[in-house]
Amino acid sequence: MIIDRHAQLKALHLHGMAAAWQEWQVEGNARQKPVMPEIWLDRLIAAEQVDRKARSLNYQLHTAKFPHHRDLIHFDWRENPLTKGRIEQLATGEFMIQANNLIFVGGTGTGKTHLAIALAVSAIHQGKRVRFYNAVDLVNQLEKEKQLGKSGSMAKRLMQIDAVILDELGYLLFSMNWATCHSRNPVALCCFISLASFMRKPL
Repeated sequence: MIIDRHAQLKALHLHGMAAAWQEWQVEGNARQKPVMPEIWLDRLIAAEQVDRKARSLNYQLHTAKFPHHRDLIHFDWRENPLTKGRIEQLATGEFMIQANNLIFVGGTGTGKTHLAIALAVSAIHQGKRVRFYNAVDLVNQLEKEKQLGKSGSMAKRLMQIDAVILDELGYLLFSMNWATCHSRNPVALCCFISLASFMRKPL
C-alpha cells in the first residue's frame, strides 16, 4: 500500500512540512537518505492527528456550555427506573441521526439533567455538536433578538449543530420563535411536570 505523505500533510494544513517533504524527496535522489525516515514521519503525522482530535473534542465540550460534566459511568442506576441498556442504546447517538427528540420527566434529583448531559457528552465524543440551554435563558435570548429585529439569528446558529438540550423546562410556555429552532434538529427536554401536562402545552 502506497502512502501519500505529501497529501496527508496538506490535509492537516501543514503546508510547510508538505513542501519540505516534497523537496526532501527530490534531494534524496541525489544522496543517500537516512535509515527509514518514514517511521519518524509517520509518528509525527499520527501525533498531529491525535492532538488535533483532542483539541477539537475539548473545543466542542467547551462550546456546548454544560453547567458541569456528567457521564454514564457515574450515574446511579439504583435511583432511576430507566434501564441501563436503553440509555446505552441512546448513547450511540442514533436518535440524533434520525432527528428524534428525547423528553426526560421526573421529580427533582432523579437524574434528568445528568442523563441529558451524559448522552450529549457521548455524542460529542462521536463527533457531534451539541448545545445546552436553561429553558428560561433560551427563551429570554429569543425574545431579546426579536425585540432587536433579529428574529431567526439564533435559529440559524442552532441549525448548525446536531442537538439541543433544554433544561428546567417546567411550566414554561414557549414563543413561536422556538418552533423554528427545533424543527429539524433533535431536542432533549428535561422537565419536572407530567408528560400528559407537557403535551397539553403548545410549543
